[in-house]
Amino acid sequence: MSFSSPPFPRYHQSMATRTLLTFEQFEKLQDDGMRHELLKGEHIVLPPPKLPHTLIQEILRDHLKPYVTERKLGRVHMEAGFRLNRDTWLQPDVSFVRTEQIQRSDPDGYYQGSPALAVEVVSDSNTAEELDLKTEEYFAHGAEEVWLVYPKTRKVCVHHPDGKSETIAAGELVSALLPGWSLHLDFLFRT
Repeated sequence: MSFSSPPFPRYHQSMATRTLLTFEQFEKLQDDGMRHELLKGEHIVLPPPKLPHTLIQEILRDHLKPYVTERKLGRVHMEAGFRLNRDTWLQPDVSFVRTEQIQRSDPDGYYQGSPALAVEVVSDSNTAEELDLKTEEYFAHGAEEVWLVYPKTRKVCVHHPDGKSETIAAGELVSALLPGWSLHLDFLFRT
């Protein structure tokens, strides 16, 4: 599977107009309770996640974190900020960051580059084009896996950097790039 997206510029469905920002302008935005990302210079505004979205984030984080912590592999975060390049700053719903990347990052700044695992829980405010572009950007800046979690259909689409993907459905196990770790999707979608 290839990750294709329409040529830039593109429009985000939740925005009436397209807003382009520099990273410096983006950093100066005031906290308005919304979630903000910068994707190829486009300022994307998303509403705060609803309860089912948040519960999926928490379940996934809570299941990944002990495995990663016990093996000293890195850290697992919810909504950590990643500066991929000069015009892209993303905040995946859940991420796994390897120890090497933590050591390379400015403790007073953002992670530089993509997390090893980026998980996006898909909601009504996401567009297919936006998700394709985010997936491409994560891989272009070092991600090893990108998951798109679809709560309504109870599926997870696992993308790999070689362009291949697999869809895991409720009743099945999903496993990350962490040897020996897996999660039953019925547990993830128990909300």
